[in-house]
Amino acid sequence: MIPFEKTDRVAMRRLKWRARRGLLENDIIISRFLERRGDSLGLDAVLAFEDLLELPDNELLDLLLARIELPPALDQPAVHELLAQLRAD
Repeated sequence: MIPFEKTDRVAMRRLKWRARRGLLENDIIISRFLERRGDSLGLDAVLAFEDLLELPDNELLDLLLARIELPPALDQPAVHELLAQLRAD
Protein backbone atom coordinates (compact mmCIF):
# COMPACT_ATOMS: atom_id res chain seq x y z
CA MET A 1 0.00 0.00 0.00
CA ILE A 2 1.29 3.42 -0.95
CA PRO A 3 1.07 5.80 2.04
CA PHE A 4 -1.22 8.75 1.63
CA GLU A 5 1.06 11.75 2.02
CA LYS A 6 0.41 14.36 4.70
CA THR A 7 0.48 16.92 1.89
CA ASP A 8 -2.65 15.23 0.56
CA ARG A 9 -4.80 16.60 3.38
CA VAL A 10 -6.65 18.67 0.78
CA ALA A 11 -7.44 15.48 -1.11
CA MET A 12 -8.68 13.90 2.13
CA ARG A 13 -10.95 16.89 2.82
CA ARG A 14 -12.35 16.51 -0.70
CA LEU A 15 -12.93 12.81 -0.09
CA LYS A 16 -14.76 13.55 3.16
CA TRP A 17 -16.90 16.14 1.37
CA ARG A 18 -17.71 13.72 -1.45
CA ALA A 19 -18.55 11.03 1.09
CA ARG A 20 -21.57 13.00 2.28
CA ARG A 21 -24.49 11.00 0.96
CA GLY A 22 -28.24 11.29 0.58
CA LEU A 23 -28.93 8.31 2.85
CA LEU A 24 -28.35 8.85 6.55
CA GLU A 25 -27.18 5.25 6.95
CA ASN A 26 -24.39 5.78 4.41
CA ASP A 27 -23.40 9.03 6.10
CA ILE A 28 -23.13 7.34 9.49
CA ILE A 29 -21.10 4.36 8.25
CA ILE A 30 -18.76 6.39 6.07
CA SER A 31 -18.21 9.33 8.39
CA ARG A 32 -17.51 7.02 11.34
CA PHE A 33 -15.01 5.10 9.25
CA LEU A 34 -13.26 8.25 8.02
CA GLU A 35 -13.05 9.65 11.56
CA ARG A 36 -11.38 6.47 12.80
CA ARG A 37 -9.22 5.48 9.85
CA GLY A 38 -9.23 8.33 7.34
CA ASP A 39 -5.78 9.64 8.14
CA SER A 40 -4.21 6.20 7.80
CA LEU A 41 -5.68 5.35 4.40
CA GLY A 42 -3.22 4.57 1.64
CA LEU A 43 -3.54 5.82 -1.90
CA ASP A 44 -5.03 2.51 -3.07
CA ALA A 45 -7.76 2.75 -0.45
CA VAL A 46 -8.51 6.37 -1.32
CA LEU A 47 -8.85 5.47 -4.99
CA ALA A 48 -11.08 2.52 -4.09
CA PHE A 49 -13.17 4.83 -1.89
CA GLU A 50 -13.62 7.25 -4.78
CA ASP A 51 -14.79 4.37 -6.97
CA LEU A 52 -17.34 3.32 -4.36
CA LEU A 53 -18.61 6.88 -4.04
CA GLU A 54 -19.56 6.82 -7.71
CA LEU A 55 -22.30 4.30 -6.91
CA PRO A 56 -25.91 5.34 -6.27
CA ASP A 57 -26.78 5.63 -2.58
CA ASN A 58 -28.94 2.53 -2.37
CA GLU A 59 -26.39 0.34 -4.13
CA LEU A 60 -23.62 1.67 -1.89
CA LEU A 61 -25.66 0.89 1.22
CA ASP A 62 -26.37 -2.62 -0.04
CA LEU A 63 -22.63 -3.14 -0.54
CA LEU A 64 -21.78 -1.75 2.88
CA LEU A 65 -24.30 -4.10 4.47
CA ALA A 66 -23.10 -7.06 2.34
CA ARG A 67 -26.52 -7.48 0.74
CA ILE A 68 -25.05 -7.57 -2.77
CA GLU A 69 -21.76 -8.45 -4.41
CA LEU A 70 -19.45 -5.92 -6.01
CA PRO A 71 -20.25 -5.08 -9.61
CA PRO A 72 -17.62 -6.51 -12.00
CA ALA A 73 -16.15 -3.06 -12.70
CA LEU A 74 -15.29 -2.67 -8.99
CA ASP A 75 -14.24 -6.26 -8.33
CA GLN A 76 -10.67 -5.35 -7.34
CA PRO A 77 -8.57 -6.31 -4.30
CA ALA A 78 -8.33 -2.71 -3.02
CA VAL A 79 -12.11 -2.32 -3.11
CA HIS A 80 -12.65 -5.66 -1.35
CA GLU A 81 -10.17 -4.66 1.36
CA LEU A 82 -11.80 -1.26 1.84
CA LEU A 83 -15.27 -2.81 2.06
CA ALA A 84 -14.02 -5.27 4.68
CA GLN A 85 -12.68 -2.35 6.74
CA LEU A 86 -15.89 -0.34 6.33
CA ARG A 87 -17.97 -3.32 7.43
CA ALA A 88 -15.73 -3.99 10.44
CA ASP A 89 -16.21 -0.52 11.90
